[in-house]
Amino acid sequence: MAFHPVLSMIISRSLYTAILYLLSPIIVLRLLYRAIKAPAYASRWSERFGFTSVRGGEDTIWLHAVSVGETVAAIPLVRLLQRDYPNQRLIVTCMTPTGSERIIAAFGNTVDHSYAPYDMPGAVARFLNRIKPSVMIIMETELWPNTIAACARRNIPVILANARLSEKSAKGYGKVPSLVGPMLRSISAVVAQHSDDGTRFTNLGLPSEALTISGNIKFDLDIDLSVQALAEQLAQDWQGADRRPILLAASTHRGEDELVLQAFAKIKAVLPQAPLLVLVPRHPERFAQVAQLCQKRGYALARRSVAESTTNADILLGDTMGELMTLFGACDIAFVGGSLVPSGGHNMIEPAAWGVPVLTGPHLFNFTEASQLLLDGGAMQICNDADELAQCCLVLLQDPHRREQMGGAARLVAEANRGALGRLSSLLDRFI
Repeated sequence: MAFHPVLSMIISRSLYTAILYLLSPIIVLRLLYRAIKAPAYASRWSERFGFTSVRGGEDTIWLHAVSVGETVAAIPLVRLLQRDYPNQRLIVTCMTPTGSERIIAAFGNTVDHSYAPYDMPGAVARFLNRIKPSVMIIMETELWPNTIAACARRNIPVILANARLSEKSAKGYGKVPSLVGPMLRSISAVVAQHSDDGTRFTNLGLPSEALTISGNIKFDLDIDLSVQALAEQLAQDWQGADRRPILLAASTHRGEDELVLQAFAKIKAVLPQAPLLVLVPRHPERFAQVAQLCQKRGYALARRSVAESTTNADILLGDTMGELMTLFGACDIAFVGGSLVPSGGHNMIEPAAWGVPVLTGPHLFNFTEASQLLLDGGAMQICNDADELAQCCLVLLQDPHRREQMGGAARLVAEANRGALGRLSSLLDRFI
């Protein structure tokens, strides 16, 4: 009877693969649909099916970061790999055009770059035959059964770095144990952010000896002096002679911009000197839509992409890529989006590292541990709706001492939780 788990695994992955191939026409149609709003989706399709122009060899490290958030988290890891393994070739992949733009902006030609192949055996085999990695590092949670199985067959260690697994995602994976269990047993190491994440992985089948708890490497970010100087200059320019405060709404999603604008209207109705609202939508294909929304509400709008003056503007639209870290350093209060709508939140560690008070909505399941650390440290407040967001902003805008106190607490939390990168580095030494 011992063959039954193996047979079950083969059937599950075969069925999964068959479904992927059957869905391939829909996948192509989805790319076409997305290309209407974001033209970058219309290019480099061959890479998505394993036909990459990048070449590798036995000294190649493959690092996969799904999109922008994972790429930002990977920046300190890439710097560490480049420092500690200068003779290794580093290939960084992603799945989205915005992730690709961020990789190119962050690393330039110091790394090779391609889209990762879809999780189809043929595409994965073509990609692996081309780059021939000695190790694969996956950022956070991007688990593809065929990719991991192909690496295991070729004796390529797979390491899940800065791993997180929400309760919701764990329940989803738990519905297909015959697929997920063998996949997790093929992973060489999972370096999880928190013990809760680790427990979810082991409950799904990861061997306990493959688990390490490291903390979140997003706390290990270093702010370049050039970025600090630019942030300081932007703050001076935007504040102007009357020292107008700056309120940043970062990484907002569809349905969230309206709530931010509602809160901003309430702030303007109370304060004789209203802040400048810097509004940064999460997805670039929504820049034009959000601009129209602001103008329909009657706000004077400036655009960051064309360096328009903010002197007479109510709102500055952050319609550029790769600047968010700098914008956090230029603001007085930061609202981090994806949290007033059920998207799970975005990286609130970046504003904390600047010593900026952090506001979010209640939907934070992608950053459970980091958000709790900031809440416990008095560095962050949760606002459940537009009214609460307006009220929290008004309190901080009218009380500079409270704002400074909360920002100082944020910086302390950020600094106290550094060290995950060093723990990850020690584990990587065993595989590279």
